[in-house]
Amino acid sequence: MSADNIRIAMGRGSLGQKIDLYFVSIGLGLNPHGLRRARMGEIIRLEMHSDDQLARMGLSRDQILPHVFRDLLVG
Repeated sequence: MSADNIRIAMGRGSLGQKIDLYFVSIGLGLNPHGLRRARMGEIIRLEMHSDDQLARMGLSRDQILPHVFRDLLVG
């Protein structure tokens, strides 16, 4: 089975939709599939942490995507 067949849902929307909305919010307006696929493991790993664990890492749940894609925002 290919990993592309797996749908990961976070709340009401899928994790893919959450990533799409993040890219739109930073002005990219697209979701580069290669970047998304390459970083999905890190996103999932962080999403699995509790809010307390994220706080100890200096992150909130809303900061996961900016953290994972932080190199795209260098400018």
